[in-house]
Amino acid sequence: MSGPADVTDAAGYRPLLFSIAYGMTGSVGDAEDLVQDAFLGLARAHQAGTTINDLKAYLTTSVTRLGINYLGSARVRRETYVGEWLPEPVVVSADRPGPAEYAELADSLSMAFLVLLEALTPVERAVFMLREAFGYGYPDVARMIGKSEANCRQIFARARKRIAPRGQVADIAPPPARRTEGDELARRFFEVAEGGDLDALLGMLAPDVVFQGDGGGKARAIGKSLTGLRRVAQLIIGGFRRTRLLGLSVRSAWINGRPGAVMYDAEGRVASVIELDIADGVIQAIRSVSNPDKLGHLGPVSDVARLPEK
Repeated sequence: MSGPADVTDAAGYRPLLFSIAYGMTGSVGDAEDLVQDAFLGLARAHQAGTTINDLKAYLTTSVTRLGINYLGSARVRRETYVGEWLPEPVVVSADRPGPAEYAELADSLSMAFLVLLEALTPVERAVFMLREAFGYGYPDVARMIGKSEANCRQIFARARKRIAPRGQVADIAPPPARRTEGDELARRFFEVAEGGDLDALLGMLAPDVVFQGDGGGKARAIGKSLTGLRRVAQLIIGGFRRTRLLGLSVRSAWINGRPGAVMYDAEGRVASVIELDIADGVIQAIRSVSNPDKLGHLGPVSDVARLPEK
């Protein structure tokens, strides 16, 4: 039988468990709740005298199945969500390193990847994420979701087929060497955007660049994705002209393993978070989260972009 020491040892798996839970939910707060539930389940198992031979396997299985159950109830909320849905941003910056749970957050859990996962059923999402983002083999995936290896292979193939038309699955985890390039391009992007230089901005964006904004019906954001070089560039220039009028400042940060920034008002409250997808030396996509419900874990939330309540 496993002993009390295992409970202490379990704390070392918290970053991994948070990463899996966040990949399942797309929510920082809900991921933290699932991890806590997994630890409570472990404590109850100890009290019941349950033998646990592999603590890591026990906990990863627990948090994965909790995530599957969570998605069953979250599906209705997602279907009634106002506007574009983006995950809660995970922010790491020089002045905000974030909790220890963020340390092992897979770079592959970008906003783009998590949005793709929204097309999948809860079980498909678990199988695809565990294989594609965390590199688990089919025997481990089968154990974690309680199905056969053969079934998991079928589920993975079905999930990949469903995702393929919605976007590229490859290259979801850029190699670390590209971070220097990403930092520099992001710095120039925000500098040019704040300066209002449209021509310079056009040279930094991919021809089919996409802009997505998530206000959740509670903050100013575009209603649906915007595509096209000039249209997106003009939107960015106009948006940053407004931020200047509102007295917002921009601080560089890494958002879900991608370069980006956090925008603060004059009182230091979070107004929005921007993530940039960079490839081939240009910006392929820009994603902005201004929904106040998705920013609370970053600190006090600004009301400068909040829409009046109806």
